[in-house]
Amino acid sequence: MKFTKISDLLTIVDGQDNKKKLVLCAAGDEHSLEAVLEAYHKGIVTPILVGLKTEIDQTVSEFNFDLSGIEIHYERDLISVVRKSVSLVISGEADILMKGHISTAQLLSGVLNKEYGLKTKRFLSHLAIFDIPEYHKPLAITDVAMNINPDLKQKSDIINNAVNFLGKIGLENPKIAALAAVENVNDKMQATMDAALLSIMQRRGQIKNCIIDGPLAFDNAISFESKKTKGLDGPVAGDADMLLVPDIEAGNMLYKAFVFFANAKVCGVVLGAPFPIVLTSRADSEETKFNSILLAAASTSKF
Repeated sequence: MKFTKISDLLTIVDGQDNKKKLVLCAAGDEHSLEAVLEAYHKGIVTPILVGLKTEIDQTVSEFNFDLSGIEIHYERDLISVVRKSVSLVISGEADILMKGHISTAQLLSGVLNKEYGLKTKRFLSHLAIFDIPEYHKPLAITDVAMNINPDLKQKSDIINNAVNFLGKIGLENPKIAALAAVENVNDKMQATMDAALLSIMQRRGQIKNCIIDGPLAFDNAISFESKKTKGLDGPVAGDADMLLVPDIEAGNMLYKAFVFFANAKVCGVVLGAPFPIVLTSRADSEETKFNSILLAAASTSKF
């Protein structure tokens, strides 16, 4: 099916043969647990909770959550919580890893720990997908949460992670706008140089299964009127499926502007591991956490 909005992910999940198993690491978190339970009751995932007994019991008691029939692993400390959570997905006993009441650094250090996590080095990146009322289709952004100031090689890896993932939810050959402050190459602005090189790399087949144009300013990437005014050609300007931001600061601000000023719905995952990682922030709503679970579940049949 054609992916036209976040709610389409429900149809994708409904068409899967098996319900996916999700591990909630450090499960004593109100909003994360609420989202996981909603996904469970809607038949999207089968949850496995891992955490400290005191934290989980306190959250369940305070918010009256019903954990009947749900697999729970109580661990003695946070290190053990991370080890157990990561081990469950690494071993194939679960399909999705989700962050609960734990820092991003603590969770990802476990994922990358060669003792019980990934055995080979992986490049991880974050992908967010938005439903924006004023835009004519879903819009993805990468990377807003993982890589601070990626170089050309890392930007290529970020694109490849995103393109591979988007194909799993039915968005093939995406149009990617490599963003900068201006649409002209300027040797004093590294973002413009990288964007131009990525565009050339795609045309020469070094980056596959997508169309890249850049540098493009934000308005050029998403506005047909701006594209026309600037006299830009090509299929990407005005019709981007995904925005590649130059650094985490630009991406983080754009992400939050979409949510708080544009009333956008959003979901996001961390890519690069053999399984999707739901890595929402404490400020994200329960709806965002639920949508992110839905996104991860929709992609897992092809991981």
